Amino acid sequence: MRRTLLAFGIFSISICTPLRAQMPASLPASPASYPPASAGKELTLAQAEAFALKNNPQITIGKLRALVAHQYVREARSSLLPNAYLSVTAVDSNPGSRLSAGGLNNPILFPRAAAGATVNQLITDFGRSTNLLSSSESQAKAEDQNAIAATAQILLAVDQSFYNVLETKALVAVASQTVDSRQLFVDKIKALTDAKLKSDLDLSFARVDLARGKLLLLEAQNNYQTSLASLSAILGYPDEQNFQLVEEQAAIAPPALDVLPLIQQALLQRPEVAALQNEVAAAQKFSSAEHDLQRPTISALGVVGEAPVRDNHIPNWYGAVGLNINIPIFNGFLFSARAKAADLQTDVNRQRLAGLRNNIARDVRTSWQDTNRAYERLSVTQQLREQAGLALDLAQSRYNLGLGSIVEFSQAELQKTEAEIADTDARYQYRLTQIVLAYTISAPK
Repeated sequence: MRRTLLAFGIFSISICTPLRAQMPASLPASPASYPPASAGKELTLAQAEAFALKNNPQITIGKLRALVAHQYVREARSSLLPNAYLSVTAVDSNPGSRLSAGGLNNPILFPRAAAGATVNQLITDFGRSTNLLSSSESQAKAEDQNAIAATAQILLAVDQSFYNVLETKALVAVASQTVDSRQLFVDKIKALTDAKLKSDLDLSFARVDLARGKLLLLEAQNNYQTSLASLSAILGYPDEQNFQLVEEQAAIAPPALDVLPLIQQALLQRPEVAALQNEVAAAQKFSSAEHDLQRPTISALGVVGEAPVRDNHIPNWYGAVGLNINIPIFNGFLFSARAKAADLQTDVNRQRLAGLRNNIARDVRTSWQDTNRAYERLSVTQQLREQAGLALDLAQSRYNLGLGSIVEFSQAELQKTEAEIADTDARYQYRLTQIVLAYTISAPK
């Protein structure tokens, strides 16, 4: 019995040694070294961000909305500038006829052909027009900040998609290594089964593990294609692009020790906060303008012109200047209702700003905690991967010597695969949490 066991052990070791030499020793340090399935365009993170800023429609929409807001500023400023226009009038009437219906007066209508110019200038409306101008300027500043916020959101989406592609590609490599190693193991067990040194049960277990590895590979490849399609869409491409992503190597830096400075930085630098602050200022100015509706309006008017074709009762030229004062008395409480609505809208914007500040503080704290947890996970998954590798080597040695079962070896191989997946996921998840934290505090790239 001992002689048979010794012979079996020598035979197993002689087969296993060259096969183990062909297996990958460990996962490569960086997915950038993985050969792509087919040659594609190389793409760095900086290039991806540049493509998104150039092609993504949301960036263009934000810029256009800002341009529209600046045109509203010009529109509000026009009420403070003179209004001038030319008029050409020709009238043919029954001489001496008057307007007899439709009004309280009855002006005489004279046949004439005349041309002239009219200039109208607002003197003062006691602050309404200037308040409207200030409101539109603050709203334009808010739209500028919204455009910056939209740009930051697109860049965040690009960075997340970029690293999602890298992670799924790394998981494809893990799955491929698993399939290759299990295929070699199936071939070895089949050879031993053919030599009557292993049972058909061992071969069945090995083939089941191989099938599981192939299912893992199919799922990993599907996730890789999905993440690649998402990245292509964010970059503004209508179809999927076969990019070959180039990962920049950077040292893993620990997260910040205290979250309070990060919260203060976010509240000072986030464009969403600046946009809402400008919207509050715009609402305040608009509310003041609505209250100014109840004040008088003073304007000046000047006209000058010539009538080359006219009735004998009309001189050949005309000119006049005038001053007009409008004092609102009663209009069915329209102005008071508009002022009240503007005051309420100002309160709404203030509450929105307070809510946004609270949400930003919460998001920063949550992102900081996620970053700390992901950083601590790095060392744990690394240790798990190393221990799982040692356990697999021991289980394979015991199985080759006939001291362990195929179930023990399969369990160790499964744990090794899970450890490699967890370690790969931990590395990229930490990078993704860093990206989200940098976005939440509006840190410069």
